[in-house]
Amino acid sequence: MSVVPIPSLLPKLRRLCLPAGLIAALAMPVAGQAQVSPFRQALAETVAGQTELAAGYRAHGFAGIWTGTDAAAVARRNALLSTLAGADAHGLPRSRYDPEGLMARMRDAQTVQERAEMDVALTRAFLRYARDVQTGMLEPGRVVPLIRREVPLRDPAETLVAFLDADPVVFLRDLAPSNPEYGRLMRARAELQHALDTGGWGPRLPETKISQGDSGPAVVALRDRLIAMGYLAPTTVAVMDEAMVAAVRDFQTRHGLAVDGVVGPGTRAELNRPVEERLQSVLVAMERERWTNMERGRRHVLVNLTDFSATIVDDEVETFRTRSVIGAEMPDRQTPEFSDVMEHMVINPSWYVPRSIVVNEYLPQLKRNRNAASQILITDRSGREISRNAIDFSRYDARSFPFSMRQPPSNSNALGLVKFMFPNRWNIYLHDTPAKSLFGREVRAFSHGCVRLNDPFEFAHALLAAQEDDPEGFFRARLNSGRETRVSLETPVPVHLIYRTAFTDPEGRLEFRRDVYGRDAAIWAALAREGVAILGPAS
Repeated sequence: MSVVPIPSLLPKLRRLCLPAGLIAALAMPVAGQAQVSPFRQALAETVAGQTELAAGYRAHGFAGIWTGTDAAAVARRNALLSTLAGADAHGLPRSRYDPEGLMARMRDAQTVQERAEMDVALTRAFLRYARDVQTGMLEPGRVVPLIRREVPLRDPAETLVAFLDADPVVFLRDLAPSNPEYGRLMRARAELQHALDTGGWGPRLPETKISQGDSGPAVVALRDRLIAMGYLAPTTVAVMDEAMVAAVRDFQTRHGLAVDGVVGPGTRAELNRPVEERLQSVLVAMERERWTNMERGRRHVLVNLTDFSATIVDDEVETFRTRSVIGAEMPDRQTPEFSDVMEHMVINPSWYVPRSIVVNEYLPQLKRNRNAASQILITDRSGREISRNAIDFSRYDARSFPFSMRQPPSNSNALGLVKFMFPNRWNIYLHDTPAKSLFGREVRAFSHGCVRLNDPFEFAHALLAAQEDDPEGFFRARLNSGRETRVSLETPVPVHLIYRTAFTDPEGRLEFRRDVYGRDAAIWAALAREGVAILGPAS
């Protein structure tokens, strides 16, 4: 049997001696011939009742997919075994596909039935790998319920049929996400693995503040760690000089920290995180990229919750960025992850207070003081304003309160002066806010779940530029009217709410953010249960 010489498998390949019976099976007639051989019958019986496998083998005339002496069969099994042996490059555990075990089965198969079962085992490994590398190992919503994302799963039978008509090496290579970010994360994984293999980033920094002009052991430790991480060119300077301050500022920028060039508690904590932890974040990010392995739209909005940012992306290039505030860390206020399509914006919006806020926050206030939250109107089911004097609030509880609440357009409206709508069942949208001071915080998790924008007018201008000659004038005229105005987007824009603690910047440099909701920790634990592990040196 001809097999691609993979370094880790080469010794076994050289020792691989196939029995004569298997050689005979490899020469069975190919699909399209009328002869029904015992091998084909055994294959049909092996996949009976397994719809997806049966469909793939039926399309191939129940001939062996991997067994055969013809060039096509040889190329398929060579490509598959080589790919499975290299699964670690994608952060997938090679043990999950067991290429060594598959080779042992090929070596040991004696009977027609054993050879048929061997062929099916290879097909199962192929389909498992294809699913894992295309759309992820995990079902995201089962790991973190607030990941409300429909993973773009491919049909296994169609995948198998397409593979049979393709160049196997090219097909297997192209299963992984093709977007540039996934490729950059693969490269980052390899670089971090190399750093781990060569001893990591050195000792942790001591718990002391380090500022420009300082010297001593703590500065030397900082210098050596910055050099090992690639933020500082090799040097023997033992004083916190301008070059080291610039390196700290760069580190802070690429970790979402306040940029001041000083190593305080927050910066020190991030500097002290080990290679293994950063590698975990990259492996989780790769799994998350596989969950979103789909066309995202030539123009789309990308909201990275951990980065507290919202961007507009045109043809893979970021063309607009603003800071954001996301849902608070309490479980009932966290912003979910999902994708939808922005259809319109509302200028001078009213705020229709969500039921949960009405009964849990405002009703208790109204029971104490009927004039509480006086800026908000109380309405009946038809939207008509009801006088507060006509309501005995003490009669009601959270279940029986029959009224709604609405805040009319104003500068103090909770939604600010514009909101951006992508209708969804979670009632999540992007909007302005009068609480501008929150955008100066390092961690910006304060909302009830919606995403607040620091530069909402400029965001609106960028969206309207695709359909208006004077987007600023168009927007300003409707804003100055004071009237609630809906403006449809002539070309709806996909919106993706994602959560990445590891990602790359427009220049391809790796960045990290805190796991603000603890979701990546849960995903890593789930990946570890599936066999993903941080490989030690020389693993």
